[in-house]
Amino acid sequence: MKPSIGLIGLRVMGSNLALNIESHGYPVAVFNRDSNITAGFVERFKDRAFVPAKTLSGLVNSLQRPRQIFMMIQAGSAVDSVIEAMLPLLDKGDILIDGGNSYFEDTARREKRCREAGIYFLGVGISGGEEGALKGPSIMPGGPSEAWEVMAPLFEKIAAQADGPCTAYIGPGGSGHFVKMVHNGIEYGDMQLIAEVYHLLRELFKATPEELAAVFEEWNKGVLSSYLIEITSQIFRKRDEEGSGFLVDKILDQAGQKGTGKWTIMEAAKLGVPIPTLAAAVDARLMSSMKETRTAAAALFNPPQPGNRVPDSRTIRSALHDALYCGKILAYAQGMALLAAASKEYQWNLKLGSIAAIWRGGCIIRARFLDEIRRAYEANSALPNLIFAPELGTVVRENVSKLRQVVQLAIESGIPVPALSAGLAYFDSLRSAFLPQNLSQAQRDFFGAHTYQRVDRPGVFHTDWR
Repeated sequence: MKPSIGLIGLRVMGSNLALNIESHGYPVAVFNRDSNITAGFVERFKDRAFVPAKTLSGLVNSLQRPRQIFMMIQAGSAVDSVIEAMLPLLDKGDILIDGGNSYFEDTARREKRCREAGIYFLGVGISGGEEGALKGPSIMPGGPSEAWEVMAPLFEKIAAQADGPCTAYIGPGGSGHFVKMVHNGIEYGDMQLIAEVYHLLRELFKATPEELAAVFEEWNKGVLSSYLIEITSQIFRKRDEEGSGFLVDKILDQAGQKGTGKWTIMEAAKLGVPIPTLAAAVDARLMSSMKETRTAAAALFNPPQPGNRVPDSRTIRSALHDALYCGKILAYAQGMALLAAASKEYQWNLKLGSIAAIWRGGCIIRARFLDEIRRAYEANSALPNLIFAPELGTVVRENVSKLRQVVQLAIESGIPVPALSAGLAYFDSLRSAFLPQNLSQAQRDFFGAHTYQRVDRPGVFHTDWR
């Protein structure tokens, strides 16, 4: 019998997803632009139900209807090129699936283009890296609900499982890729928070990789339990196979990025949603790329000396744990607030509790406290912010003093903690009934006649300030 599933793109993510799909009883027709890669893949797994195709038309003709074709290719113009090549070959009711990290507005445009041709198009966020693609990722599909209904049985089988499949219908248009984008923005923030805690332990207490591994391994047993904390402990244990010591100490302190973090900041600005922790994480990566400038500045400016103000390592380790937990919750709160704003703006009707649920397994930001986030939105889908949820609000209230202590220590020691600082400022701003933007508005009215409102009477006012 012909397969109904096709897959275009056999690099790491594509090949692992093909293996995942096939392992659940679905034969898969596979195609790669380089036919040698296709042939090598099929030969390597010749005992599996893969059908090779040398051309796109060959791929389409090898599938039974309705055809369900995954595109696991680089985001950008390549996706448009493949879509345009595929549309003349497909029949009404066939489904094209973009499983890459595409920009959500591109996805919305492509969905409209395919719909006009009678083809269903799903923009699907897939998180979990190469291991997740193989063993079960978090899957965030957006597009026509009719296409989701066809694909749901497959998605639910190949997704990670965490008290149920880590997938659910996100919404129409580009919503699936938007949710994946915000997932990646939160991921940036989470990683930066962990990096800052590591930096403090390393610089202030000269903690060795072995000691750091033990700390993070212990933290992973409690409320901080998450994929990122788990792999961090494993990273610190890895020795350098090409020299002495530990590998983490040999890695250049310059972080790369692929763009989803910057997209998240851009979209937050469009929607008027503050996400300072996530933005600080992107800034930190940009700053890390300025290695030559940083090295020159380090030689020119000596850091402050904290002297006797540094607590003992056991005390600060406990404070760092609590500060990191608080900072993480505030980072996730920012991401969820952005999703809520996008849902309203684009009329997506996003179910935030469901999104938190599908992030509990498979994806990079999977964490134990996502279950608390899920429960919070299931109890009150109209939460203005996560800190208004009773349980999570209590956690923040109980731990923010430790966040404040850690940020103060870092500032006194000259150790940059942009994400921790941004999280604290976000909380302090959010809990402030008064902010000094009355002065900002007066300045705007002074130099630009932008007008202002008053606290004591309704209306819009302008003053001649000179």
